[in-house]
Amino acid sequence: MPDDEASDVRAMLDAKRIAYYETPLSFWGISAGGIWVTDDADFADAKRALDDYEQQRSARVRAECAAARRAGTAETFVGILRADPLRVVLALLGILLALGLVALPVILLRG
Repeated sequence: MPDDEASDVRAMLDAKRIAYYETPLSFWGISAGGIWVTDDADFADAKRALDDYEQQRSARVRAECAAARRAGTAETFVGILRADPLRVVLALLGILLALGLVALPVILLRG
């Protein structure tokens, strides 16, 4: 989750006086880490509060995205390609490599 969303969740849990702890991201990015409710008795309250927060955030982000599209400032593939072509090319090469590795057994077994 983005840092601003994590901050919002922490603030929401603090405001509701729900105890929590955090696990960090893994070094290699395999596990994403998380925010965990400490007391099982608080889980239902935390879940309701998080559901409400997610609905509000979703509506706000959708409205911001629609406004950016109307204003012509929304991020597009062409815009990203112009701003950072190396990142796009490396990402596409990574995708092609992954697809090749997935297809390799099928290609080798056909012959």
